[in-house]
Amino acid sequence: MSLIVAKFGGTSVATTDRIKNVAQRLVRMKNEGNQVVAVVSAMGKTTDDLVSMCEALNPNPPAREMDRLLSTGEQVSMTLLAMAIEALGVHAMSFTGRQAGIQTDGIHEKAKIVSVDNERIMKCIHDDGIAVVAGFQGIDHNGDITTLGRGGSDTTAVAVAYGLGADECQIFSDVVGVYTADPRVCPHAHKLDEISYDDMLELSAAGSGVLQMRAVEFARKYNVVIHSRSAFSEEPGTLVKETTMEKSVITGIAHDTSEVKVTVRGVPDITGVAGRLFQVLSASNVSVDMIIQGTAADGLADISFTCPAKDVATAKAALDELLPELGAQEVYVNENIAKVSLVGTGMKSSPGVAAKAFSTLAEHEISILAISTSPIRLSVVVGKDECAKAVQCLHTAFGMDVEEIFEENALSPEEVEAKKNKGR
Repeated sequence: MSLIVAKFGGTSVATTDRIKNVAQRLVRMKNEGNQVVAVVSAMGKTTDDLVSMCEALNPNPPAREMDRLLSTGEQVSMTLLAMAIEALGVHAMSFTGRQAGIQTDGIHEKAKIVSVDNERIMKCIHDDGIAVVAGFQGIDHNGDITTLGRGGSDTTAVAVAYGLGADECQIFSDVVGVYTADPRVCPHAHKLDEISYDDMLELSAAGSGVLQMRAVEFARKYNVVIHSRSAFSEEPGTLVKETTMEKSVITGIAHDTSEVKVTVRGVPDITGVAGRLFQVLSASNVSVDMIIQGTAADGLADISFTCPAKDVATAKAALDELLPELGAQEVYVNENIAKVSLVGTGMKSSPGVAAKAFSTLAEHEISILAISTSPIRLSVVVGKDECAKAVQCLHTAFGMDVEEIFEENALSPEEVEAKKNKGR
């Protein structure tokens, strides 16, 4: 008997028909002799709709109230899924983050899990039921609801899997697994059968939307095996685990169009200025990614960095206030950028990756605006309108193309069944 934690994303539970499909899948898992715990996200675009309603009422809501609002999305989907399972004749119980014993720190909207008390979940399992847990949320030491940030249901699933000692954490989404690149951008990308924690962590950090970075980080720390799968197919997905297999030079390519480039122009080129600048950004809770300092001229330099677009208003306000102190000239924001990243543990022992990447982009007349590296990642910033072209030409240059063209897998259960019947 295996204990499986199965997480289903918003697309998987977007409609009542899809919730029924998930319920049937969970019941099949249980009937195969497994103990089953489900973790669910909010239905479809529920979170986006809640955010829009909030913005119409208060553009700057208190973080505590925002967490209480957003947590309701997962509570709706968990309850509906438990009802759907009961309708199939199997006992099920739904649990909020608090009821599931998920304790977090007190940072609203970006909370981190500090402990998991699985007593109530285990009781449900021992009572021969399926436990359904609301993802994305927990409770802090004050008893207030907190949320874990976008994609936080993945982290909930991994944390619950670790707390239960689960054999596998299956994370279901609208794609079959982890691809060498986003197949909607690069149609010749192919699915990976397995990937190391380190490579998956870098891909997630670089913009791959398949798995949340914090979930992978948690899984690596506690050696939780993740199986990334499609909710609309029985096809095996991608295993994320510790692996000693010989690696290709490049495992995959990720891209991210959600960042902006901020440049502080005319900064005095003296000791301590950069430290002060990033100290202010840190105090404003702005997440900084790539940092570039331009060549000094006449004792002045430009300092640029990339950050999430959602943080740019906060960053600009903080920097505008700092300009007089620094003696800098202005803050300029470029929203028309994209980050493209090559990832692979094989890069550590393979010289020439950077040269090949830069020459490939040059051959396709794609300008590089910034560069950042780590032992297993090479990231470049390019114009947003050149992002897809950059991903495709690099994917080809590093020999990752396959002949098959990707077909969208985000199908409804009815479409999946029709496709099966057509192939019979």
